[in-house]
Amino acid sequence: MSNQEQNVRQSVPEPTLRRLPCYLTYLQLAHKDGVRLISSTQIARDMGVDQTQVAKDLSHTGVAGKTRVGYEVEPLIENLETFLRFNTLDSAYVFGAGSLGRALLVDHGLKQFGLSIVAAFDVDPDKVGLNIGGVNIYHLDNFSRVKQPDVHIGILTVPPKEAQSVADLMVEMGMKAIWNFTSVRIKSPEGVVVQNTSLYAHLAVIFNRLHENIL
Repeated sequence: MSNQEQNVRQSVPEPTLRRLPCYLTYLQLAHKDGVRLISSTQIARDMGVDQTQVAKDLSHTGVAGKTRVGYEVEPLIENLETFLRFNTLDSAYVFGAGSLGRALLVDHGLKQFGLSIVAAFDVDPDKVGLNIGGVNIYHLDNFSRVKQPDVHIGILTVPPKEAQSVADLMVEMGMKAIWNFTSVRIKSPEGVVVQNTSLYAHLAVIFNRLHENIL
């Protein structure tokens, strides 16, 4: 990747990055239905997004629609997959083989989005040594021995009280990105990417909006 391409990626706003995979899924379904050309107006209408926002979001990937024609669906899908790095596999480890961690181990759909889980770690003797979904579970103490130099992503699904200490170990052992599923906001040094995905935070929003509507 050139420096210019890297700068473009870094300048993409996070809300746009969150919407791009949604566009991709929408386009993939449209392509399966035989759609060859699609307009930003149609995408906006079906997805509930402003038309101008759709065009602006897609422009970050270097794609521009044609006036009165729109976008060619298949090349747009390919461009989005490349831009989002979904068409190349990055390897990851899961830390915490509880119910959520095990669910991720058997979620082979992650590979469609460029993520391959290659090992898991836990401290529970009842979990260590198991193979779930083709992924071996090792004791956390063996992380330094098992770790491969080309794996830089760690998925954190440990109990909240263990989150920071395990995250510290991940960073110490060279992990560059942490996908944090715990309810704890972990601290990390500069240069380590942390993406928080708290199921409970989203559940709080659901409950709040639901009961607002009921009342």
